[in-house]
Amino acid sequence: MSVLMVNEYADFKMLKELLGATDGNLASHTKALEKAEYILVEKQFIGRKPNTRYSATKLGKLEFKKHIEALEKLINKT
Repeated sequence: MSVLMVNEYADFKMLKELLGATDGNLASHTKALEKAEYILVEKQFIGRKPNTRYSATKLGKLEFKKHIEALEKLINKT
């Protein structure tokens, strides 16, 4: 999700390369994030190739920020 916080959107290929994830693993995680309304999914064709890209929703950005804050609290306690 952090790549979506820096960039306006990321496509499937970019996320797969950055995360080192398999197609199936990435697909299941993005479906869960979409179901939670943390990301928007846009499917399109570039030329003849299908392209799926993802962008963070306002809710997704808020929840990500809360997650980072919780991690920082844990780190600061040690």
